[in-house]
Amino acid sequence: MRQTVLNLQESMIRQVANAGLGRGDVLKFWFGESDEATPSFIREAAIASLQQGETFYAHNLGLAELREAIAAYCSNLRCEGAAPVGADRIAVTSGGVNALMLAVQAVVDAGDEVVAVTPVWPNLTAQPVIMGARVRCVSLQPVAGRWQLDMDELLAAVTTRTQLLIVNSPNNPTGWTLSRAEQQVLLAHCRKTGTWILADEVYERLYYESSPNGCAPSFLDIAAPDDRLMVAHSFSKSFLMTGWRLGWLVLPASATTHMGKLIEFNTSCAPVFIQRAGVVALQRTDEVTPQVVAHLKSCRDTLVPLLQAVPGVELSPAPGGMYVFFRLAGQGDAFETAKRLVIEAGLGLAPGDAFSVDRSPVMQGWLRWCFASQDRARLGEGVNRLRGWLARR
Repeated sequence: MRQTVLNLQESMIRQVANAGLGRGDVLKFWFGESDEATPSFIREAAIASLQQGETFYAHNLGLAELREAIAAYCSNLRCEGAAPVGADRIAVTSGGVNALMLAVQAVVDAGDEVVAVTPVWPNLTAQPVIMGARVRCVSLQPVAGRWQLDMDELLAAVTTRTQLLIVNSPNNPTGWTLSRAEQQVLLAHCRKTGTWILADEVYERLYYESSPNGCAPSFLDIAAPDDRLMVAHSFSKSFLMTGWRLGWLVLPASATTHMGKLIEFNTSCAPVFIQRAGVVALQRTDEVTPQVVAHLKSCRDTLVPLLQAVPGVELSPAPGGMYVFFRLAGQGDAFETAKRLVIEAGLGLAPGDAFSVDRSPVMQGWLRWCFASQDRARLGEGVNRLRGWLARR
């Protein structure tokens, strides 16, 4: 076994969840998924495909129908003046995480330098490490509970030696979202340095601020089709399809065939019956995503004021994503705090340490709460448990 693999850290979120295994009384807000099942018409599309015997291999890059549907979906979301996305730029993947890993495999060699904006979902910094790259992190900074990017620091970190810049926006866990102006600055800078950008935009539709196209700013709104840009997407969040493991990459057309080769050596292809479900999800997106976004905004707007009323809690409403990232004053080790909350209060949250490569002191006391709950009363009960636990301490 490679030493790099042996050195990989076990997910702290999983470790916290393990502390609550077998307990039916734990309120679980630790994982990044809704507790609402996939809409029936999407499930029925997969069932129909299976009943028709579609149990064979597909094209490495995905079914032509799905690639065309994804291209149309992406193009329809673009702002005025943006280049349309062609199907020749789409690679269907077995989930968003597979899309991200494939992107890293495509451009990163052992010894390469990779820059990542953190805190961030740990897979994004682990993937280049698995490839043998050196990862340099540029951390967002909390200002009155709201996370902000020091653009000068990031630009200084991305040089001609930087092979890849990884940016997740809207961000997991903080909800921080790149502005259009910041994207333009980053794209122009990476063009000069020759750096690839991997933009994880899986939360693009889960955006609660006013925007012309109803979603967060995307690099696809401003990039040329041949820019060194790969954008990762997933059906998981905005289509309620986390367990289906279906995603896609948008990349330069010149790279698509090569990405197909990589897919062959990883998964061969996404299952046909799952791709059929993806086609129907995109065809009927207006019946799913707007309702998901409206409900998540309602959940966020329920949870935030309740948490803000708890003494010692510091937070600011996030503009995007499905999380509240908040700080508990006086609590140091967030990992230990999260485990104690499970054991002592029956409250399952993700520790902020999980989203920092080096368990930075900046993460001390920070916790992530996924608010994607069908029953908003559960959010209130969770806050009551947190308040009671703090009072007992």
